Amino acid sequence: MNSNYKESFEQIKIAGSLAAETLDEVTPYVKPGVTTEKLDKICYEFIRDNGGYSAPLFYRGFPKSSCSSVNHVVCHGIPSQKYLKEGDIVNIDVTAIVNDWHGDTSRMFFVGDVSVKCKNLVSTTYNSMMEAISIIKKGTHLGDIGETIQSYVEKKGFSVVRDFCGHGIGKTFHEAPNVLHYGKKGDGIKLQSGMIFTVEPMINEGAYKTKMLKDGWTAVTKDKSLSAQFEHTVGVTDDGFEIFTKSKKKYDQPPYLI
Repeated sequence: MNSNYKESFEQIKIAGSLAAETLDEVTPYVKPGVTTEKLDKICYEFIRDNGGYSAPLFYRGFPKSSCSSVNHVVCHGIPSQKYLKEGDIVNIDVTAIVNDWHGDTSRMFFVGDVSVKCKNLVSTTYNSMMEAISIIKKGTHLGDIGETIQSYVEKKGFSVVRDFCGHGIGKTFHEAPNVLHYGKKGDGIKLQSGMIFTVEPMINEGAYKTKMLKDGWTAVTKDKSLSAQFEHTVGVTDDGFEIFTKSKKKYDQPPYLI
């Protein structure tokens, strides 16, 4: 790993900031009666107008600029003309490319008033991600990240999706290493300073099993229980970590005070 990683961190920070600002921008529009397609258009135009490109658009044939995963959709939901309704929860996942570097992030949103069950699932998902990020430093094992998330989530009575994981990122959208959100302390490679990857736990209200819809992209919970996800792009430093996709407006987890 290149010991002089500061330059790559500066580059990915630009892309990560734009991705985070895109989610800040779309936040006021997430309310009952809006379509996920409309939210996707807002994300696409904001990234374009601020000097970036939406990485998901046409990536391996994906038709939209962002992923919108509503209720029991785990990830990779395709924005559509379906309206969001009161009580829904939705994950919006965006990746901005700036100067060939990728910044990847997602957040959960409440559509109007949501149930206590939804609030608990969403806050548990956010907290599990932040607990895992907090232990990242040179020498930490990848398995430590997974174990931190899994133990936190399972104590709350929820389950960790096994079929999808975090990933290395930089000038390529998805690269090594795979960052599992479950596992055992001490397993996996040791982190080195300069590594950049995503931490993006997908947490289900029910069992962890998922299935793919016929569109070949949309993953849903097999038991139709609710699912939530958050994602940050992070870098490993000599003495800790850096998050490249923080919200400037402090829109960390819902409800967002606009």
